Amino acid sequence: MSLQDITARISKAETAAGRPAGSVKLIAVSKVQPNERVQAVLEQGHRCFGENRVQEAVGKWPGFMEQFADIDLHLIGPLQTNKARQAIELVNSIHSVDRPKLAKTLARLAQEVGTCPDLFIQVNTGEEDQKAGILPAEADTFIAECRGLDLPIQGLMCIPPVDEEPSLHFALLAKIAEHNGLTGLSMGMSGDFEQAIALGATHVRVGSAIFGERVRPQE
Repeated sequence: MSLQDITARISKAETAAGRPAGSVKLIAVSKVQPNERVQAVLEQGHRCFGENRVQEAVGKWPGFMEQFADIDLHLIGPLQTNKARQAIELVNSIHSVDRPKLAKTLARLAQEVGTCPDLFIQVNTGEEDQKAGILPAEADTFIAECRGLDLPIQGLMCIPPVDEEPSLHFALLAKIAEHNGLTGLSMGMSGDFEQAIALGATHVRVGSAIFGERVRPQE
């Protein structure tokens, strides 16, 4: 698989769903990928990337941002409140707003810094104990709370349970978004992004299919 293969599949899925070309943004998930692999994808012209951890993003992306213009960096993993300032100052979008404490911290920092990334609320559609995210039944209230803090909520994000049909979770996320007047849907990964696009995904997150298997640092 390659960047070109993935973008072709996205285009085909857009057409099959009757959606405009270019309506889905491909986030190339570069977490735990060596810099040379990231550099190679950048040199192919791709500019939208996703990182899971603020610390890794801070160590990796400032150098690339000096070398390449218009990088669109997304934080797609959990965000600790003590890393929120670094995130606000570095990334363009945060996909993991998942609790009131974090929302209040982001609102305070946005006032201090004078800017805020686009924000997506993470919904735990599978109601899994081990997974972050607002429960579906609490989503409406949390979205309203975030709006009350003047946060720029663009949409919702989910990661379906690995052993369940993902389309059910994508459909649930889309329903919650529509009910709240949100248009952004961050959903779909390497194995299911075509299904996500059929159900309205605006952002899909694909990693190893573009970069190759992750290379984790040795302990």
